[in-house]
Amino acid sequence: PYGATESLPVASIESREVLEETAARSATGAGTCVGRRFAQIDWRVIRISDEPLATIDQTEELPRGEIGELIVRGPVVTSQYVTRVEANPLHKIQDGDTFWHRIGDVGYLDEQDRFWFCGRKAHRLLTADGPMYTIPCEAIFNQHNQIYRSALVGVGPAGSQRPVIVAEPWPNAAESVSDQQTLITELRELAQQYDHTRAITDFLLHPSLPVDIRHNAKIFREKLAVWAAEKLSHHVDGSA
Repeated sequence: PYGATESLPVASIESREVLEETAARSATGAGTCVGRRFAQIDWRVIRISDEPLATIDQTEELPRGEIGELIVRGPVVTSQYVTRVEANPLHKIQDGDTFWHRIGDVGYLDEQDRFWFCGRKAHRLLTADGPMYTIPCEAIFNQHNQIYRSALVGVGPAGSQRPVIVAEPWPNAAESVSDQQTLITELRELAQQYDHTRAITDFLLHPSLPVDIRHNAKIFREKLAVWAAEKLSHHVDGSA
């Protein structure tokens, strides 16, 4: 099931639905479909904001198919943080006698009321050409048979960030400098095949992306952004 520490469970999807339909769409950048909400859960996708939203009147609900941030409410959703009271204004939205929780995820609802996860709000890039989202972009490069996983990071100030893909090859893949350059060329060509990745021209190879110890899956993109900025400042085009 899909959810967060403050709201679990929120939604679920059957494996057959993933295998027969959504996985193929995810591979081409549609995001990750987490399924339909449970009956006791209400959800909305609202326009993304990094500011506190005190009441529901301050939000703008987006039409289906448009990427925004997800908010949820229901009996399993906490109404406030007890020990982190300073976090309440950024994560809780009052609606009459109830509260909505801002999960911090971005994505969109489809015509079947399924939520498609496109990444964390904090990880989105703000480029001169508009926002870019991690999951749809990374999925394109994860298709490559030599790539184990990848991360989209931004270099530069918000509003003019430069999109960079940091990719981790599979063990024993692209070991020589020549092979690494060939791989980067192939990733650039792959980027040009999709509208949402066409702006990405900077690619760096990393031997092992930094991830959390507990899940070995959560990529520390903030650390990678610092690393990528340093690499690009030295005009390095290739592996670490």
